Amino acid sequence: MQEINTYKQSNSVVFHKTNEAFGGLSNMAPNYIVQVNSVNFFTVEHLYQACKFPLFPKIQAEIIEQRSPITAKQVSRKYQQYARQDWEVIRFDVMQWVLEIKLSQNWEKFKALLLNTSDKNIVEYTTKDKVWGARPEGNQLVGQNALGKMLTQLRDNKVINHVHQHCVEAPFIAGFLLFGHEIETTCVESLLEDYAIDELLLS
Repeated sequence: MQEINTYKQSNSVVFHKTNEAFGGLSNMAPNYIVQVNSVNFFTVEHLYQACKFPLFPKIQAEIIEQRSPITAKQVSRKYQQYARQDWEVIRFDVMQWVLEIKLSQNWEKFKALLLNTSDKNIVEYTTKDKVWGARPEGNQLVGQNALGKMLTQLRDNKVINHVHQHCVEAPFIAGFLLFGHEIETTCVESLLEDYAIDELLLS
């Protein structure tokens, strides 16, 4: 279990709703489409939730086809009994990978947003979940803030040092499947080639 932390809002960059200044830090933020195994995901929340069900392609498809990340999460909850048994163990590795995918494939936009957080702690505001975020207690926010910590590390280790991962390897997790196929290393260059081919076909 990760450490419980206490944050002063005045010394932190706090994100909650996607339409706020730092809303793009949220996994539910629109306009951060990603692609894995030639499958497009409207948000990285869609991708994260789909990873729970490697043995159930139909559930993955139902999650991915949702236009809203909220409904994608609701579909995931509906099938919770079919989630992989080791999910509680691997979910942090999956989330780290999801964020690296988001940064790799949306480098300029996501980089700029992370740089705007300066050197402050990044904190996800929540009223419920103290694992991924932190919730208000008096004048402070208290929680493990796992997502905020990962974003802070991504900023400090990759963005500030201008380390653009053109290829992101899948985490070393057994049975890490999408539609029955092992999730592969994803490279930005191959995505650009796919987009170029699509544009050529449409022209």
